[in-house]
Amino acid sequence: MAGRFPEAEVFEIGPEGGGGPDIRNPTVFAGFVGAGLVGPLAVGYMIEKLGMREVGYMRSSHLPPSTVFIRGRLRHPFRFCASGDGSICAVICEVTLRMDGLYSMVSTILDWAESKGSTEIAILDGVASDDHDDRAYGAAEVDMCRVMEDRDISMIPQGFITGVPGGILNECLLRRIRGVTLLAKANKSFPDPLAAATIVEAVNRLYELDISTDGLRRERDRIGDDFMDMSQKYAEHRKELSGMYM
Repeated sequence: MAGRFPEAEVFEIGPEGGGGPDIRNPTVFAGFVGAGLVGPLAVGYMIEKLGMREVGYMRSSHLPPSTVFIRGRLRHPFRFCASGDGSICAVICEVTLRMDGLYSMVSTILDWAESKGSTEIAILDGVASDDHDDRAYGAAEVDMCRVMEDRDISMIPQGFITGVPGGILNECLLRRIRGVTLLAKANKSFPDPLAAATIVEAVNRLYELDISTDGLRRERDRIGDDFMDMSQKYAEHRKELSGMYM
């Protein structure tokens, strides 16, 4: 029911509403609020450059009662998007999430991905650091690690992932969907478009895409200003929210 808040569900925009390409066996990229806002910046940039369309939204009683606006434009804070040919999907969340309801949202995201025939979900995220080293790091199941190393993505020797990213990757180990994470060292207090650019370039190498990162690098000051409030909210609640340690 549109007027009641469920535990967690993906409210899809059907073709009759002007959305929804035919999604079949997509690779899913996901970004959530974390260090440097690397996830939302990288995934949001991919959505823009690949001309992806919104195909659904997360509705959940566990989402904070807030919405997002950039330069005056309102948008749902937890969106599902797809490319025109349906081969690539994106999940982007631009609000901070607490632990309450995490498992419901994780299951709902993966149920949706599996219902579309997806066999791989890649989490794009940042690791809080004082300095960005212009390198991408990765973690995956064994069969993917060698491929990542061949594409100049360094393996994380040891680490700890929490929140929705950790929940998704953990649940992937129990499902027929492969979980991958790509990370970059990012500013722990401010939006970091350069770290997001490093992640998009790693996505290009690993998934054989050709997304120019010139926009992220050229407009880093404007992008940083647009997302400053979101980054400050993350910094205020960093100890309670999702994170990555390595």
